Amino acid sequence: FAIAEAIKKGFSITKIYELTHIDRWFIYKIQNIVRIEKQLAQTGQRIPADLLKTAKKAGFSDEQIAVITQQNPADIAKLREEYQLFPKIRQIDTLAAEYPAKTNYLYLTYHADKHDLDSFDSNAVIILGSGAYRIGSSVEFDWSCVNTGKTLRKLGYATVMVNYNPETVSTDYDEVDYLIFDEISRESVTEIYRMFNPIGVIVSVGGQIPNNLALKLHKQGIRILGTAPESIDRAENRRHFSGLLDQLGVDQPLWKELTSVEEARQFALEHQYPVLIRPSYVLSGAAMAVASNDEELETYLKKAVTLSPEYPTVISKFLENAKEIEVDAVAQNGEIIAYAISEHVENAGVHSGDATLVFPPQRTYLETIRQVRAISKKIAKALNINGPFNIQFIAKNNQVKVIECNLRASRSFPFISKVLKKNFIDMATRVIMRVPVQKWSSSSFELDYVGIKAPQFSFTRLQGADPTLGVEMASTGEVACLGENFEEAFLKALLSVGYKLPFKSVLLSTGPIASKAELLDGVRFLSRSGIQLYATEGTAGFLKINQIPVQTLHWPLDKKSPNCVEYIRDGKIDLVINIPKNYQNEELTNGYLIRRAAVDYNVMLITNRQIAMRFIESIIHGTHERLEVRSWQEYC
Repeated sequence: FAIAEAIKKGFSITKIYELTHIDRWFIYKIQNIVRIEKQLAQTGQRIPADLLKTAKKAGFSDEQIAVITQQNPADIAKLREEYQLFPKIRQIDTLAAEYPAKTNYLYLTYHADKHDLDSFDSNAVIILGSGAYRIGSSVEFDWSCVNTGKTLRKLGYATVMVNYNPETVSTDYDEVDYLIFDEISRESVTEIYRMFNPIGVIVSVGGQIPNNLALKLHKQGIRILGTAPESIDRAENRRHFSGLLDQLGVDQPLWKELTSVEEARQFALEHQYPVLIRPSYVLSGAAMAVASNDEELETYLKKAVTLSPEYPTVISKFLENAKEIEVDAVAQNGEIIAYAISEHVENAGVHSGDATLVFPPQRTYLETIRQVRAISKKIAKALNINGPFNIQFIAKNNQVKVIECNLRASRSFPFISKVLKKNFIDMATRVIMRVPVQKWSSSSFELDYVGIKAPQFSFTRLQGADPTLGVEMASTGEVACLGENFEEAFLKALLSVGYKLPFKSVLLSTGPIASKAELLDGVRFLSRSGIQLYATEGTAGFLKINQIPVQTLHWPLDKKSPNCVEYIRDGKIDLVINIPKNYQNEELTNGYLIRRAAVDYNVMLITNRQIAMRFIESIIHGTHERLEVRSWQEYC
């Protein structure tokens, strides 16, 4: 973008090369794109056929051309149709032009006069994949895409996979009948649909990107298979979904749709901080944030509105010390035919993709589970769900509230399918294709083992990032482990993501007084076990009052010695337990320096009170001394 801007301002190719050291060949190519953009801007709304074809060959989308010529993308699509200007499907040459390539690697291009394919199978179903691997969208959604393709083939349908990520299993040449590497956008999907005239498109297994296209594709006459696009919009749009919950008499956190910063401040004043900012139609909690004062509120609101300008942003009361619960389910004609209820180890406020997921739930009241099941049935019926869906709840003292509902497969579908040994995506695909599926009545209470899904973070590669957990997702992977009980599965999961046992020293900064009190018995056990305890000033004072020997280390900002960062850097600390006390800048800055040092020097780090408690309890019970290595098949 900087190079394009420089060209527009009259910089020569040689000058740009001297400044950037980018090969002139690439700069000339960018210059050509800038030249075409200028021609489009000058031509007016009636673009000549040859110029439009040149722009499409150069990679301009209908949307980009519409912005340049101040039109709607639909106007550009209509003009292309008038000119009969459509892309062709070509095969990627995998044989370096030495032999004719007959591969299943396909792509769309305007640089061809005819298709490489002899025919298109109209008995086909298009599956929209998950796109590039990134935070919030990874191999979990690809698992759902692959299993959807396998089931469709069993049912006798040809499969068309649209994805642009060659790292995935779904883009293996033999997983589907037609593998098309192209962007997952309204324009690309529309053109592929035009070529195949298929039975329809499945948007509910590839994550948020295809889900976001459901209503747009539907309005263009493309048949969306499974749950109706209107229902998808009703669930994704924060205002519409909150209104639905009110109609159903289902409880939810206090909320308000925002139209101004002043309105947000008024809500926070009335209901007190902390509050949660939630935009619509976003992946992995992007721009979602907990604000604890007016300054943070204004900052987070600007970010949310920028990310999702077309859809409402809402503010809700953030409930502290509440439990988060999830339902992954499959419904047919609005009736749930299979479900799994799981719980987070961490309290609400940690994104579900970063949370440690437990299935079956181990610390959730039966009455809470009953309410979760009843509410899920109501929502499934009201939205007439046909296919996979996920609902997230918060619960406190048996009061259950709904956070959100996604009418698509969640990233935990592979996990619960493997723990239950029942493929939920296979069931969902059959439902989507209107094949009658018998209700699956097995109960998770019958399982003789526990599954834990734990997040994997890459903070060591993200220089300067604060390794804390929050409502916006940060993890880049996950592991799943099984055990005879919670503690065995939990320790296996932690060991799998890099924790090490045994450890000889711990640095403690345990946050507010309630957190200090909850961790007291566990810390006392660590001390009696011969583990050297270090602590920041407030935590050290609390431990000394309770007769637990501890060495005090200064905060990094105190510029005194001995301090926490020095001891981490010198290898004197094996584990850091750092629980942020609040969201104020000074507290976060001191804590940040400790957390960042732990990451940079490869020291184990725990920043969540519940994780710290469960970890210490597992050590107390000696679970780490009798961990068993068993295959998935051995658990039954």
